[in-house]
Amino acid sequence: MSLDVSRWTIDDVQEALRSRRASAQEICAATFARIATENPKNNSFLTLTEERAMARAAEIDRKVTAGEPLPPLAGVPLAVKDVILTEGIRNTCASRILGNFIAPYSATAVERIEAAGAIIVGKVNCDEFAMGSSNENSAFGPVRNPHDPERVPGGSSGGSAAAVAAGMAVAALGSDTGGSIRQPASFCGVVGVLPTYGRVSRYGLVAYASSLDHIGPFGRSVKDAATVLAVIAGRDPLDSTSAAVPVPDYLAALDDPVRGFKIGVPREYFAEGLGSDVRARVESGLAVLRELGCEIVDISLPHTEYAIACYYIIATAEASSNLARYDGVRYGYRTPESASLSEMYRKTRDQGFGTEVKRRIMLGTYVLSAGYYEAYYLKAQKVRTLVARDFSRAFERVDAIATPVAPSPAFRIGEKTADPLEMYLSDIYTITGNLAGIPGISVPCGSVPAPADGGSSDGRKLPVGLQLLARHFDEARLLRLAHQFEKARGEV
Repeated sequence: MSLDVSRWTIDDVQEALRSRRASAQEICAATFARIATENPKNNSFLTLTEERAMARAAEIDRKVTAGEPLPPLAGVPLAVKDVILTEGIRNTCASRILGNFIAPYSATAVERIEAAGAIIVGKVNCDEFAMGSSNENSAFGPVRNPHDPERVPGGSSGGSAAAVAAGMAVAALGSDTGGSIRQPASFCGVVGVLPTYGRVSRYGLVAYASSLDHIGPFGRSVKDAATVLAVIAGRDPLDSTSAAVPVPDYLAALDDPVRGFKIGVPREYFAEGLGSDVRARVESGLAVLRELGCEIVDISLPHTEYAIACYYIIATAEASSNLARYDGVRYGYRTPESASLSEMYRKTRDQGFGTEVKRRIMLGTYVLSAGYYEAYYLKAQKVRTLVARDFSRAFERVDAIATPVAPSPAFRIGEKTADPLEMYLSDIYTITGNLAGIPGISVPCGSVPAPADGGSSDGRKLPVGLQLLARHFDEARLLRLAHQFEKARGEV
């Protein structure tokens, strides 16, 4: 009988290796067999690394045979978002402009997971340069939600979330600039963690908006996500923004009770625009927290209404600057049709970048231009300070904050592409965490029926996530609370 690892956790992998029930090579081969079956359905993987992965699996098996202690991710099949560099592997950022780019070095997060024994099975699809909320902006086609192929998996880390949800990887790395880990985790029914800004090195992450970008893990359980986070977290001298803050043992306190925790519920997140089905699932999640002994506290985050405008000014301004390097001169795509240097620049960028990336470059260039910098960019930075201050004041009263992740469950592919503003509103509950730089997590809190809009997916169940947010560098409390919530719901 062939090995089925599609629902395995990190603990399952480790137990199988220790007991000799399965070898790392068998687990790896079973994972690629699963990818061969499932990836054509959802388009998660852009590049597979089977030869490299099997070689690393053989190394793990030699350790097992020799009786050596196994590192925390030994033999774990793991997918990496295609904006996180992996040495010697194609790294496209889901863009034509980097369609054949081979990464010359690995991101620190990648080096750390490989040092911990993880086996990278491939690079996964995403919105181009991580710019999007639905994974429809990829130059290589959209990713489809494993729960309903007519619907999006969320974005921009849709490939990472879908790979875990579809059983093609035990865990995955993604990036989150305005919700790009938490929203796909919610749409695909997996766990996704946004670490505190500076907790995980950004070295080797292809920049979208440098002051907002985070690398974080996806897993089938909070414990799996905590295990990966513990590996990738910590100070990195190669990233000047990484923080010299000790990393606690995230697993040690997972099973400690959470009775007495005060959970803030911001009224601004339950206003007009939140779908009634999603609201019901989130409120049922709050009821679970009450049953665990948590006190639910009504709070206000008054500057939330300005967050979307603030975020899309700062993010696009930074994107405009970061993407200036893609000019056809040093690496990446270069147009064959040019009569002058300026024409080469113009045609290379026009042909290489997709519509959404061009839109954000133009918006960012505008808000940074003479006469508009102070009116837009400088004002947005001041509003960002107010948003962060809202959270600081809230955390004087509460231990964590609970909110929806998105206003709706996964929407249909093509449903929002004609209206960029409607698409941007998909991130309304997640961007504040990035603006404030605080940690957050999306943990499944149930499912809702797919809206009856005449499609073949009517009647399917779509996952919904609960978002939990905590103080800077308080991931341990956040993971503990999410784990206890998960156990109380019977998910583990």
